[in-house]
Amino acid sequence: MSEKDLSKALRNIIEKELKGLSKILPKDVISNIEKKISPQIEEIIEQSGYVKKSKYDSLERIVDDLEERVKNLEED
Repeated sequence: MSEKDLSKALRNIIEKELKGLSKILPKDVISNIEKKISPQIEEIIEQSGYVKKSKYDSLERIVDDLEERVKNLEED
């Protein structure tokens, strides 16, 4: 899940749950809440075995590099 998608999903959940308050609170307050709780929610999601696409891509590049290095060492 990309960061943008995750942020959008979090914003939708927050706005849905705080619908009554969102009429009273300005949108920037909702955004500030999202920014403050987003890292904790991402941590919970990662503990469930899911990672952001950017982190997955980074790990995949590392794995590919390590596999190439092992292959080169085996050939030598």
